[in-house]
Amino acid sequence: MHAPAARRAFRFTGWHMTMILVAFFGIVIVVNVYMATLASRSFSGVVVENSYVASQHYNTWLDEAAKEKALGWQVRALRQGDGRVAVSLIGEVRPQNAVLGGEAWHPLGQEADRTVSFRRAGDGRWISIDPLPAGRWRLRLKLDGDDAAGHHAVRLQQML
Repeated sequence: MHAPAARRAFRFTGWHMTMILVAFFGIVIVVNVYMATLASRSFSGVVVENSYVASQHYNTWLDEAAKEKALGWQVRALRQGDGRVAVSLIGEVRPQNAVLGGEAWHPLGQEADRTVSFRRAGDGRWISIDPLPAGRWRLRLKLDGDDAAGHHAVRLQQML
């Protein structure tokens, strides 16, 4: 009979520690690159240029939002297949003789800001005259007219 082979005791060496460190930091680097890639693809750009200055206008923005809510209508914007923007006023009491205009800006600054002109398309609806190029856009709309409660800026949080 053969005697069982003697097992060599495991000996932890510098190579083992090197492999553990390389594997650990490799995983950390891969996860960081992945998270940075997700962040850069999903962030839409600068929220405000200067947060301190923006904080000084916070109560004014809350007052404007309360006035918008009190008007009893909401604004919906939708990008159509041809690139034109369709805007609808939704609510029981809507201004009928108002003129709609506004600005579109690209959140990352890759495209120049644009003035957007609209033509009336029916009951509480407007269609932009010119299409917007493909990409993400934010709209700042201005509704003017006596039955629109005066000059009224409509803030849309919707990206087109």
